[in-house]
Amino acid sequence: MSILILYASVEGQTGKIVHHLARILRKRGLEAALVDVGERNAKVSYDGVSHVILAAPVHERRHPKPFEVLLAADQEALTRLPVLMISVSLKAAFAQTREEAQDFLDEMKLRTGLAPDAELLVAGAVHPQAYDYYADQIMRHVVLRGQKIDPHSEHEFTDWDALDRDVLAFVESARTSA
Repeated sequence: MSILILYASVEGQTGKIVHHLARILRKRGLEAALVDVGERNAKVSYDGVSHVILAAPVHERRHPKPFEVLLAADQEALTRLPVLMISVSLKAAFAQTREEAQDFLDEMKLRTGLAPDAELLVAGAVHPQAYDYYADQIMRHVVLRGQKIDPHSEHEFTDWDALDRDVLAFVESARTSA
């Protein structure tokens, strides 16, 4: 079984997530190929692929443009394979903003025509040292407003155990239904 993981990463958490998933899948004896669609010369081939995992972060209410362009352009190939879409955002970390995280994913699906077989909302991370003044203010006064989180310290919200469980369940479910 060969799994293609197509992803885009902005601050690094999505990259960390997909590299972790590739290790987990390989430990289970599966092939996992990673393609960063944000790289200028990224080459995507669906030859021999049995499953696709898509992963991208949400920034300013949207997934990265190169990621969305790829989804729209490769819609035909993506409808022929089992697809899991992982949307990474801080809004997914908190019960009161999870619905907004789902809205971001739904809007992206409308823009691109993507119809994944499964989808996950995965909580991201806070990396304050990577933020400029504008991003810092947005983080403090919009994204983390009302949360008891120190906006000056690193904080990872990703639930790794749940992520592993859900991704492995997708792969197994897609394998048994094929």
